Amino acid sequence: MVKCYKKGYFRPQFVREAWTDLNGEWEFAFDDADVGERDGYFREFPGQHQKIAVPYSYETPASGVADERVHNVVWYRRTFRAKAGKDERFLLHFEGADYGSKVWVNGALVGVHEGGYCRFTLDVTDALTAGENVLTVRCEDSLDARQPRGKQRWLKNSFGCWYVQTTGLWKPVWAETVPAARLEQAKFTPDIDGQRIGIDFEFTREAIGCELLTEISFGDTPVASARTAVNRCGQNIWVDMRCDAFDFRVKQWSPCDPNLYDVTFTLLRDGKPVDRVGSYFGMRCIEADEKGIRINHSPLYQKLVLAQNYWKETGLTLPGEEAALKDVELARAAGFNGMRIHQKIEDERFLFVCDVRGMLVWGEFPAQYEFGDVAVKRLTAEWSDAVRQQYNHPCIIAWVPFNESWGIPGVYSEKAQQEFTRGIYHLTKAYDTMRPVVTNDGWEHTCSDIITLHDYDGDGRSMAGRYQDGLKGILSNKVAHGRFKFAFAEGNSYCGQPVIVSEYGGIALAGGNGWGYNGKAKDAEALISKYDELTSVVKAMPGVSGYCYTQLTDTYQEVNGLLDENHEPKVDLTRIREINDR
Repeated sequence: MVKCYKKGYFRPQFVREAWTDLNGEWEFAFDDADVGERDGYFREFPGQHQKIAVPYSYETPASGVADERVHNVVWYRRTFRAKAGKDERFLLHFEGADYGSKVWVNGALVGVHEGGYCRFTLDVTDALTAGENVLTVRCEDSLDARQPRGKQRWLKNSFGCWYVQTTGLWKPVWAETVPAARLEQAKFTPDIDGQRIGIDFEFTREAIGCELLTEISFGDTPVASARTAVNRCGQNIWVDMRCDAFDFRVKQWSPCDPNLYDVTFTLLRDGKPVDRVGSYFGMRCIEADEKGIRINHSPLYQKLVLAQNYWKETGLTLPGEEAALKDVELARAAGFNGMRIHQKIEDERFLFVCDVRGMLVWGEFPAQYEFGDVAVKRLTAEWSDAVRQQYNHPCIIAWVPFNESWGIPGVYSEKAQQEFTRGIYHLTKAYDTMRPVVTNDGWEHTCSDIITLHDYDGDGRSMAGRYQDGLKGILSNKVAHGRFKFAFAEGNSYCGQPVIVSEYGGIALAGGNGWGYNGKAKDAEALISKYDELTSVVKAMPGVSGYCYTQLTDTYQEVNGLLDENHEPKVDLTRIREINDR
């Protein structure tokens, strides 16, 4: 296990000792008339209020409110004790608040944020008072289709594969006391050919003049150390990872062998520690080109399962590390080596479990459903945050900023939408040169490192017939895959990229409410038989580098999971594994 791991800690790749969990019972109020700011709820909370369990959105049973109706403005309040000594700062961390947030401490506005899925941090030191402090949060959501919303409905009622909205605080809220002179960020870039790790640092201004000690180990074996004189806020180093204590000198990360290195960063002033952070990283590389997909230069056939990661009681909110571990282990038991986490920026504790257990992940952004300047601005800003925050997780091996032309409905022929996808592709590459980018998963690609196909044909013979010429017809845009969409947008063509069937299947079980993409199998045996039929067709496709089955769990009205809504198996997973491993 990673040395810096702390059960319940919400940022497992950047760990400090002094932190405070601010989840639990808060005061809560709806503000349907949007009068809270005018009436000063941040100074005096309204008399008509109730309790809510944070970090669960008010729509979920776990929140204690369990109201699925749309309320665009909601307020939260709680008290906390904090102090920041000389040369210390007090930070509030919000892992996810959907969609717009304003935060007050003791009646003073301390920050504003837009975006529903990524962490934002506020330095509230100057607003603190001795003893008890009051934290008030206003969250504003909407049904605006230009807002990144993923699988959250934008109509009053759920429909198709869109579910109950998620409003307000839905990821953990926590705080930490930190030194003014501190390490703000460490970005790890492995170079397995050079057998070294690159680390980009961000420091506060107060850290200039200090020295940073970087110590790397694997288990109980020291591997490397480096000292860096801090002379500006942004610096980088390369550290030689060769160690003769290990076979091949460097421990690589892969699904079969998820080796992780421990790191301790100690910031020193005049030889004395002023800040200490624990972290970890994996040494691995991902390649996608005309030769296929490779991990650490070895062929990688991806057997992925679509994971929407909703839970019956908590909605989008991860119930805890145990829930993450359960899902990852069940996916592994079924013979999958990866997950496509669909339309969600997942809690980093889930990604931590994937790092430790060797579960591959495709990181995908929650879609918008209209195109325009507002949508472009919102997606660009929040996608940038998502890539930067999740960059260090070795489990993430691909980025997916768009899915099925959602939010870019005219991308097949409209130049502005095509240029938007290209711009996001190149923006992603500016942050991350390591990972392939799937620009528009499933349909109508522009520039993309992997060509992905969605095919929900429920008849194996029909599906096989569409691929009888291999992929020539589909990749030349002469044949629509999935019966109705082309692989490329106009003006774009195949350039030798690897191909993955990144959605197929969707088989439900008879009985109960809900639907599946391919009807309902009469019993578990029939479901397994259909899984075998469709998966065997996909695996037999020449030139295909992997697949992603829809889906891991039943999700609200969409009941085509291998697991039910309680994340319990509906079929014998050893049978599914046999098919995947065949």
